[in-house]
Order: sequence, then C-alpha cells, then structure tokens
Amino acid sequence: METIKLMLKEKGIKPSFQRIRIYEYLASRKDHPSVDMIYTALAPEIPTLSKTTVYNTLKNFVQAGIASQVMIDEHEIRYDGDIKSHGHFKCERCGKIFDFNADFSKFESPELTHFLITQQHFYLSGQCVHCQTKPN
Repeated sequence: METIKLMLKEKGIKPSFQRIRIYEYLASRKDHPSVDMIYTALAPEIPTLSKTTVYNTLKNFVQAGIASQVMIDEHEIRYDGDIKSHGHFKCERCGKIFDFNADFSKFESPELTHFLITQQHFYLSGQCVHCQTKPN
C-alpha cells in the first residue's frame, strides 16, 4: 500500500483510501474491468464509494499515465493497469478481453513518417479459443 501511496503522490494524485483501493483492484486484474465492475467489487468494502468517484479516479489515472483505457468497440470502456505496450483481443461471444504481446516497434507507415506518435493501441476481436468450441 505504501508503494501505491508514493506512486500516486509522485503523479500528483492525493492517495485517499478509495483511490488506493481502486488502483490496487485495477492493477491486480487481467480482465480489464469497467467502471461498473470496479464499483460493484469495491462498494461492499467501501460503502461511501460512488460510480462517479470510480470514473473520476480512473480518468485521473489515465491522465497520469498509470492506467489506460481499452475501447475496442463504442459500447464500453474498460481499464488496464498494465501500461506496458501490448495489444488487446476481445472475444465477440463471451466479452472477455485478453492481452497479447507483439513487436510494435516494427510498425511502419510511410504516411506517418514525420509524425510524432505518443500512444499506440492495437485491438483485435473475434472468438477466443474457449468460445470456438462452444455450440452456437
């Protein structure tokens, strides 16, 4: 918890109990939770927590560069505590989002030769291995 407090302070975010717990939850998850998922998980433990607090906290985390938004489709925004460069695959049947590694340093585009790229997002969708074996 102390490490998270220090990190939040370094990023200019006041390390309140709610913010620390939201970050702990986000960093411990690989399912890329939404605001609703985080709220539902933490509300029993933090009765004063609101969805607005979760939303605003995540927005601050993204702005500070300690979390990222995962928006594979226009219907939902999910969050990722892993800020290393990686891609996301969303299963169209079960809705799970999976991380994958790829060498994004080899990406080239002549149209972007003189552009400064500050963010990169790589999203794929289809059916995960588990859902491919399920009957329709």
